[in-house]
Amino acid sequence: MRAWAAAAWLALLAPAAAAAATAVEPRTVCTITVNSPDEKESFRRHLGTEKYRFVELVERGRPDWLDSSCRAGVFCDILVISAHYDGGNEFFPDSLDAREFLPVSELERVSCSGSCPSLFARLQEVYLFGCNTLNPAPHSGATAEVVRSLVREGLSRERAERELNALAAAHGESSRDRMRQVFKGVPVIYGFASTAPLGHIAGGVLDRYFRQSGERDLARGRPSRALLNTFSNFGMTAVSGMTAADPYWQSRQDMCQFADERRAVAAKLAFVHGLLQRHVGETRLYLDRIRRLRESLDASVRHDPMAAEVLEAIARDEGARERVLAYARRADRPETRVAMFDLARDAGWLTAAQRDDELMAMLAELYTRPELGVSEIHLACQLNADGHLDGRFADGTGGAGGAAPWPAAGGTAQAAMRACLGSAADRAETLQALLSPREADVELAQAYLRHHPVEDAPELRRLADDIAAMAPGAAQVRALEALGRHYVSDREVLETLVALFGRTSSAEVQTAVAGILLRADRSALDAPELRRTLTSLRRDAGREGTIDALIALLGVS
Repeated sequence: MRAWAAAAWLALLAPAAAAAATAVEPRTVCTITVNSPDEKESFRRHLGTEKYRFVELVERGRPDWLDSSCRAGVFCDILVISAHYDGGNEFFPDSLDAREFLPVSELERVSCSGSCPSLFARLQEVYLFGCNTLNPAPHSGATAEVVRSLVREGLSRERAERELNALAAAHGESSRDRMRQVFKGVPVIYGFASTAPLGHIAGGVLDRYFRQSGERDLARGRPSRALLNTFSNFGMTAVSGMTAADPYWQSRQDMCQFADERRAVAAKLAFVHGLLQRHVGETRLYLDRIRRLRESLDASVRHDPMAAEVLEAIARDEGARERVLAYARRADRPETRVAMFDLARDAGWLTAAQRDDELMAMLAELYTRPELGVSEIHLACQLNADGHLDGRFADGTGGAGGAAPWPAAGGTAQAAMRACLGSAADRAETLQALLSPREADVELAQAYLRHHPVEDAPELRRLADDIAAMAPGAAQVRALEALGRHYVSDREVLETLVALFGRTSSAEVQTAVAGILLRADRSALDAPELRRTLTSLRRDAGREGTIDALIALLGVS
């Protein structure tokens, strides 16, 4: 009887023992610390290591750290990402010498591919400590452009607006929707709709939350009202990952057509060909993904019979060619035109010369706009970075079919654009505009110098002398900023800047000078003497900033 009772007790206790063992199994908190460790350390301090296991996925100096975590078979229950976020494509650090970055495309690859089945498989919560990580606004402007195209095709404004909202959600056009695609099925994703707190501030807010609430709301499958309230001043928000029941689930499926590394190149190209059969506006929404796929192809793809067959089918697709080119020529965003003309060239629909003709026709149209400005100058300089468009504005071949030469009249913006296209006379006029008392003209010249810095030492000295002779004010500050983009090492230029620091009446000019000296090669200057000059002649007493950083650096040099 006693043996039977003992066996019965053991049978009753076995489930309880198993439950106890399960209860004490630690949850895994995975951290991706690209920037500040403050948020990670707050989780570690308050959760401890008895019930939680902490795994840092970033391995310093190792570019394939995410793959390394996949190969190690790590399972994350909670994921904390601490990094700056560019609002669309990448998590990045604020340190200039840091090597660790996290492209969103990498997260998509891990989410879609079978090569990493474990990492996100049991995620319950994700914390995205970066600006705009859950911003609901379309970040590329593509959907609005597509809607304007639909209006031109005859749709009513009301219907076009409905299309705008649907397209934005359906194609992951916002950071929020893109994160929902990446972290599919995750019950709670925390992030910020706009500016996020810096790391040390976020860490302090987390400390306050954990002291008040502990871990009771952690990974419970629903957003923590206490956490959202604690971060209310910073606009923290929460969403859930997409599931197959989501009305926009197909958008994730489309994303994975590109991101899944198991798929053959031929299959990915066939999917692109299928996209080209849809309304061209949808093709436009996938331009960035199509570009990345094109850039990943090498010569070996031509030796893949199936891939070569798809590429040949695309090249012969006259209907797709006409739709893409017609859309490109009327698109109102120049960068869209460039991307679509590049697609047409790579698809075999335009030769390199024909693509240049299309680009020159676009630049000629922009050139005549009254609002011509900095963005158009950047575009012209970027398109002619290798000089292959030099002179095209003046030789009667400005656009497709041989357009007339561009009119030489106009202001600084027109001169800078012609300078980007190889005009020596307009380059001289643009550099002269850097000395203008009008800040708007200086800004236009500054845009040109971003792409064509002064490389001749005597010319740089003359430019520095002329900038130093400008009247103190916003125009001079901007001119100094343009000069500061050059890595200044010339002794005469450095001495000119130090002299300007000593005599100017403007604290803002002094700050601009200090910014140049902070980044310059100062080996030609006497560090103690420069430190005394900065300390005794500064005009921003009581304010900390660039000048203090330079003084501190000189103190240890």
